[in-house]
Amino acid sequence: MPHGWIILDKPIGLGSTQAVAAVKRNLREAGYGKKVKVGHGGTLDPLASGVLPIALGEATKLAGRMLDATKTYLFTVRFGTQTDTLDLEGKVVAESELQPSQDEVEAVLAHFTGPIEQVPPAYSALKVDGERAYDLARAGVEVELKSRSVTIHELGMDAFDAQEGATLRAKVSKGTYIRSLARDIALALGSRGTVTMLRRIQAGPFEASQAIPLDKLNEVGKGAPLEQILLPLEAGLDDIPAIDLDPEQARAVRQGRVLTGMPHEDGLYCAKEGTVPVALVELSDGNVRVSRGFNLIDVAE
Repeated sequence: MPHGWIILDKPIGLGSTQAVAAVKRNLREAGYGKKVKVGHGGTLDPLASGVLPIALGEATKLAGRMLDATKTYLFTVRFGTQTDTLDLEGKVVAESELQPSQDEVEAVLAHFTGPIEQVPPAYSALKVDGERAYDLARAGVEVELKSRSVTIHELGMDAFDAQEGATLRAKVSKGTYIRSLARDIALALGSRGTVTMLRRIQAGPFEASQAIPLDKLNEVGKGAPLEQILLPLEAGLDDIPAIDLDPEQARAVRQGRVLTGMPHEDGLYCAKEGTVPVALVELSDGNVRVSRGFNLIDVAE
């Protein structure tokens, strides 16, 4: 049974759910049947491309953690118009003749770096009275969403074109909407803005250099070895330290028991027996408690 990550370079036009379905289809065609658990680590809109981590098997236990991870995007803001969806899919709802210069754009970016308040787009998957905001918006209902606190860790200029606008690079916290960020940057400049390009280049520990195109994924369904595209489960934990367990300690952790007297600093760790991940654990005052256990004994045997 495969356990690990497929990092897909999601193309424009494909939704995250469709991407997961494509992985499941290729696994079935490769002879794995329907038993493999598959999930994704962070939604990407159909109009966005880039890094989409897809978890297989025991790695699905880390998908929630991936949703909370920082992410980095490249996006282009074209000034002068604003659509109802804040991207090219929508209709123009506001216009401005003001076209800010590169220096003016660069000067305003500092105001959007660090903790900020942000109102999500009306066309988002957030729920309002039990309904998805984008469903209400498409039905013509005026959607009012509350502002939320997010953090923009890094924000800088990647390129500038007088006609096409500014291409920016943003490293952001969970819950950040890039389309809202683009809207607010344009408004702060006295203009209007629409996102014309959106690409995720990093999600948690995964980067664009690790992502495979859809064609490469489809080769698995035609007989290519899954191992050529599958990253190990612990690749999703590259940003946290590991602690080594002896066989007795590993047995105790697998049974959910607390280990005591571990000489490590407090924090989150990946507990391993040899090369096999045993569990994601929290260490406090020398005590190790299981946060997420992995059923990978078959890998070690």
